[in-house]
Amino acid sequence: MATTPADNGHTSSADLGPATALTCRECGHSRELGPYYACEQCFGPLEISYDFGGVTRESIEAGPRNIWRYRGLLPVPSNVAETPNTEPGLTRLVRADQLAESLGLQRLWVKDDSGNPTHSFKDRVVAVALAAARELGFKVLACPSTGNLANAVAAAAARAGIRSAVFVPSDLEAQKIITTAVYGGLFVTVDGNYDDVNRLASEIAGEEEDWAFVNVNVRPYYAEGSKTLGYEIAEQLGWRLPDQIVIPVASGSQLTKIDKAFQELIKLGLVEDRPYRVFGAQAAGCDPVAAAFKAGHDVVRPVKPSTIAKSLAIGNPADGPYVLDVVRRTGGAVEDVTDEQVVEGIRLLAATEGIFGETAGGVTVATLRKLVETGALDPSAETVIINSGDGLKTLDAISSQVAPSANIPPSLDAFRAAGLA
Repeated sequence: MATTPADNGHTSSADLGPATALTCRECGHSRELGPYYACEQCFGPLEISYDFGGVTRESIEAGPRNIWRYRGLLPVPSNVAETPNTEPGLTRLVRADQLAESLGLQRLWVKDDSGNPTHSFKDRVVAVALAAARELGFKVLACPSTGNLANAVAAAAARAGIRSAVFVPSDLEAQKIITTAVYGGLFVTVDGNYDDVNRLASEIAGEEEDWAFVNVNVRPYYAEGSKTLGYEIAEQLGWRLPDQIVIPVASGSQLTKIDKAFQELIKLGLVEDRPYRVFGAQAAGCDPVAAAFKAGHDVVRPVKPSTIAKSLAIGNPADGPYVLDVVRRTGGAVEDVTDEQVVEGIRLLAATEGIFGETAGGVTVATLRKLVETGALDPSAETVIINSGDGLKTLDAISSQVAPSANIPPSLDAFRAAGLA
């Protein structure tokens, strides 16, 4: 249940830039800004409402070369760029002609978020959550995580000079465990899946009043960080929206917030108001949103995850119903792919564009291929896909599938005998 200022001692009169209130996504009830995430009327999720003022293309382009160029569109203090932070964002948008040709597409782009400080899009959401949490008076940055978020929280807290507390499933990829533990914060592995870890984090958040669990008690602020992906794509395309976009789905927040970013840009007159289609990508071993979409349901039934795409392995996705709303409103779809197809997607992206994506990227590429093959996606329309993380974090998924071409003695004769030229 949502807390009140008297319950936790955190101020609700913080400077959070253009943010004006928290509004329930279900019943529309609004309340003041603060560390609240559930509606006090119906317990629905809360969303940030804004008064944006005079944001222009010119004011954005004059800003820092990171997500803080969009600070006038985010729930953060106006001086956010001046405080120590990891400065994520403005990652490359790659024209993917070879991948497009291999899949039968005419114009394709990859938004490659592996270029962020801890090599995933989670640096974006954590940076926004940290800025809001500090303004609200929290002292510890915390999270339950499937891996990438753990990396981002531990690194951001270290950079900001505050404590971190991270909780992950104990069967997480070794690479993600190492790249979280190196930052030196409190790091706890939990016997269970992500949904078990998330329940534990929610209980701890109710006990530790100074702990900001980025995706629990300050989730409305955290989630807004994903909007910066949408802003950047539009800006990098020359201030226009793509015809189609394919986005991996874990909690579903990234997809819904990219759509929110597109809608905000339209309302502000920063891009042309034109139709676009949004597609969601899931692994078959954790596909509750895809299953609901295909069945025509509005309710997303939880599942027990079993997939190599552990960063997407959220069996009870908080934003699942809202993903369905977005893809249906825009004429898109949600599709799922097998683990074998995920590996094929990773290898195809690497071989055609020189981008080594993690398993979530493999899910997105494989889903793109499936959407083209089934006719759900228009191959003649300009398309963007999201690679949300670095393949070096998920080596186990690919290590048995790749190997050197040959092993030879150090001589020219051996090279010739092996027929390698």
